[in-house]
Amino acid sequence: MKWSWKLGRFAGIEVRVHATFLILLAWVALASYQLRGMVGDAVGGVVFILAVFASVVLHEYGHALTARHFGIPTKEITLLPIGGVAQLERIPKEPQRELAVALAGPAVTLAIVAVLFLILVATGLPTGPGVLLREGAPFLSRLMWVNVWLAIFNAIPAFPMDGGRVLRAALATRMPHLRATRIAAEVGKGFALIFGIVGLFVIKDPWLVLIALFVWLGAAGEASMAQQSSVFDGVRVERVMIRDVRTLAPVDPLARAVDEVLSGFQQDFPVVENGDVVGVLTRSDLMRALAAHGPASRVGDAMDRAFAVTDPQEELEDAFARLRSCRCRTLPVVRGRELVGVLTTENVGEFMMVQSAMREGEV
Repeated sequence: MKWSWKLGRFAGIEVRVHATFLILLAWVALASYQLRGMVGDAVGGVVFILAVFASVVLHEYGHALTARHFGIPTKEITLLPIGGVAQLERIPKEPQRELAVALAGPAVTLAIVAVLFLILVATGLPTGPGVLLREGAPFLSRLMWVNVWLAIFNAIPAFPMDGGRVLRAALATRMPHLRATRIAAEVGKGFALIFGIVGLFVIKDPWLVLIALFVWLGAAGEASMAQQSSVFDGVRVERVMIRDVRTLAPVDPLARAVDEVLSGFQQDFPVVENGDVVGVLTRSDLMRALAAHGPASRVGDAMDRAFAVTDPQEELEDAFARLRSCRCRTLPVVRGRELVGVLTTENVGEFMMVQSAMREGEV
């Protein structure tokens, strides 16, 4: 995600924090300091928020690790001011699996609540909900009840909360996935409107308005992704791939790549040696190498050797997910050891536009 920084990599999943999260920390620090004018209060407020978001990270790992169990990788987990987002490469197509992934996060949150409750009982600290309103309430008591509140709020049947995904999975057991998503998205937009009206005109809370916007965008995004997934349904890479491909050799000068770019539509080139694909020369790598070493330098010195590939029989949805996750624009399509084509973001986008236009014409 743009405007985010890497915190670390745990269990093979990268955890990042968005720049806007720093705004939340600054706001919490200022609000806590203004209560009594003490720096210690500001530090305590920030530490408490960090503890809450540590719980959020564990919640997202519940989703990510359950998805991994079903063979679905997670690209990253990003912390935002309004929560965390586990970016799965794709949503499980089977309703039962989506339900398991959706419920895994809340299960982790409830486990955190149970552990904190046992600690509070063992230490004699208060466990009642009134601690949230009491000044100077114990740290762990407040943390437990914030997690309870997060679990309740997250159960609202509106995207992008887990309740929305549970609703979609339940509907998908009785109807097509696309229709189930559309219904769940409309329910989510309804909740967003309620949150927005209450936040603007009833309690005048900007945070509730921000949540309303988040829910609306999440619902619209899920509907769009489901529409895209329906276009990909049953389509394999060989139907969409570009078959007329220009290739380069590692010993070719960059000047040849420049000639190919200027004479045709291709911008990224598979690099082939002895019949094997050994690299990919992208347009950006070509431009950097030209600026640094000139057109006489070799393709092999500028190409990317760590590249992803796809198979002509692979599902287009899976290949497109890999295309996005690798932050590249071109995947060589390989059958055995033979290069048979390339898959690019541009031709996948054109396929989607054509299919959408054809569906509109059928309506």
